[in-house]
Amino acid sequence: MAVISLEGMQFYAYHGFYEEERVIGGEYLVDIHISTDTTAAAMEDELAYTINYETVYAIVQAEMRKPSKLLEQIIARIVLSLKHQFSTIMNVEVRVKKLNPPLDGQVASSSVEEEHSFISGCGRCGRPFVCYQDDTCWCQSVNDVYSKTAQNLREQFGGKCLCKNCLSFYAG
Repeated sequence: MAVISLEGMQFYAYHGFYEEERVIGGEYLVDIHISTDTTAAAMEDELAYTINYETVYAIVQAEMRKPSKLLEQIIARIVLSLKHQFSTIMNVEVRVKKLNPPLDGQVASSSVEEEHSFISGCGRCGRPFVCYQDDTCWCQSVNDVYSKTAQNLREQFGGKCLCKNCLSFYAG
């Protein structure tokens, strides 16, 4: 496993609880750390087998352009967009830092940092695998499991997701 990081991405953006902040704007720094398996990328020397940090930057830039009242919302959008783009993220940490927040005193920055882990244990065999547990997950593209079978599997395994091998076992 490797950690791919982009630190100190700088943006002038229009976020803040107060309307003036969303009109005047301010300086922001964003740090992202993504854990993923880079074995195939290292062996093949191919960008397609890893997390492209140019794409990560473009995602963050696009989300920073959308005004928000809360830094938490910005982070949630960044994480969702990363999950839509990359299917191999095991863990992601995102920090959004607002420089010189408008407070009644001198404060260098305020920030919100969130960490999300996407490693699950298979409900059937127990093996670890990447699972986003939403409509961005790889399992949403598995069309061979009948809806009634999927419902039975959820009940049988207590709502826990299954790995690709186990889910394929039940595919019709």
